[in-house]
Amino acid sequence: MSVIFDGLSLGAIYALIALGYTMVYGIAKMLNFAHGDIIMVGAYAVFTTLAAGGNLAIGVLASVIVCTLMGIIIEKVAYRPLRGVTPIAVLITAIGVSYLLQSIAQLIFGAKAQSVSLPSLGAVSIAGSNVSVSSILTMGISAVIMIALTLFIKKTRTGRAMLAVSEDRGAAQLMGINVNKIITVTFAIGSALAAFASVFYLFQIPTAEPTLGSMPGIKAFTAAVIGGIGSIPGAMIGGFAIGLLEALVSAVGLSIWKDGVVFAILIVVLLVKPTGILGRPQTEKV
Repeated sequence: MSVIFDGLSLGAIYALIALGYTMVYGIAKMLNFAHGDIIMVGAYAVFTTLAAGGNLAIGVLASVIVCTLMGIIIEKVAYRPLRGVTPIAVLITAIGVSYLLQSIAQLIFGAKAQSVSLPSLGAVSIAGSNVSVSSILTMGISAVIMIALTLFIKKTRTGRAMLAVSEDRGAAQLMGINVNKIITVTFAIGSALAAFASVFYLFQIPTAEPTLGSMPGIKAFTAAVIGGIGSIPGAMIGGFAIGLLEALVSAVGLSIWKDGVVFAILIVVLLVKPTGILGRPQTEKV
């Protein structure tokens, strides 16, 4: 039972990160490979807040604010000027932004991993197994966030505008939708989700370092691809699937192989269904 809870908790973190990838791709049609490093920024925001004497609630708030602002700045400075250029130019820029964020973090905090002193939440017994309270909170809060995001997309005017831009940017602009504003809002929401993911990740590995977001970011991108890049439900399914898979592989004593198993599953999914579980084939207009 504890293995299932650990897997679902880890999957919830991957799902939150994957949502940022899939929203940006679905609406802006670009892959933001710097998204994983937003998690690192959020982790350092929590570390700085706690080191300055603040509590966890203030740290979470600081992480959300800093990550959201960082996402907006990156979109405006790095990606907006490249609107309409070749995808390879955007991809190279995203990789450059990723290394830039890592280098800035290294200059400010150093290359050494910093221990983050999070409060101990203890554990509870469920069906005879001890399950950490942090895992339960991760799953519960993540579920609330995902439900709220789904309702926001389907029920609000901004959410429907996001759907319109994802379907046809040109037609949406002709209907009076401010495409630049919608893309900025998308980056802001994705970065806020990464901030929550960074807090949950710190409960599992309470250290902050410049490369903290690299592997979680890659695995979350893998989750988005497995679920169907551009599909919000697909990102959730992919995230939970990878989390459970890692937990099960570790439980049978093969933790050293867990990364390889995840990427092997990605290859199999791409061979069998290249668009992912819930992805739709993209038709190119001529």
